[in-house]
Amino acid sequence: MPGGCDRALAEAVREFERRRPEEDPDWIRYFDEAELAAEFGHCLRDLGRAVDAAQYASRSAGAADGTGFARSDFFATMVLADAHLAAGDLEQGCATALRALTAGELIRSGRRVHYLREFRQHLTRAADATVVTDFHEQARSSRLWLIASRPDKAAS
Repeated sequence: MPGGCDRALAEAVREFERRRPEEDPDWIRYFDEAELAAEFGHCLRDLGRAVDAAQYASRSAGAADGTGFARSDFFATMVLADAHLAAGDLEQGCATALRALTAGELIRSGRRVHYLREFRQHLTRAADATVVTDFHEQARSSRLWLIASRPDKAAS
């Protein structure tokens, strides 16, 4: 499966490089290099390639200049936070998730709660670490984190 994903990502790059943004239909005009990097980050995170996922997600999250797309920025930042956790960098993962929490308050999307629940589940592996305890203390003031902390009714 990873080989197939790598081939698909390579093909996506080839197609992206062939595009003509001025000829794009309205529905895809938002898709730029930052969006492509975010998609790579998602794929690589899901394949368990944390270092590669962090590299691509940071390109996308780093491209956020306040003029971009808040939803995309939130999701890319959460992928980056997750990738840092998976790579063993708890401090960076928690700091990145705190930034995403602030940004997540500004958007409306049911998916944001799913991403936060997933991050919360991944945090349980290091629950005793001081940085994780500090993160929970800070995140507790976020309405969004409190919502994500409730049991998922769909899972019951």
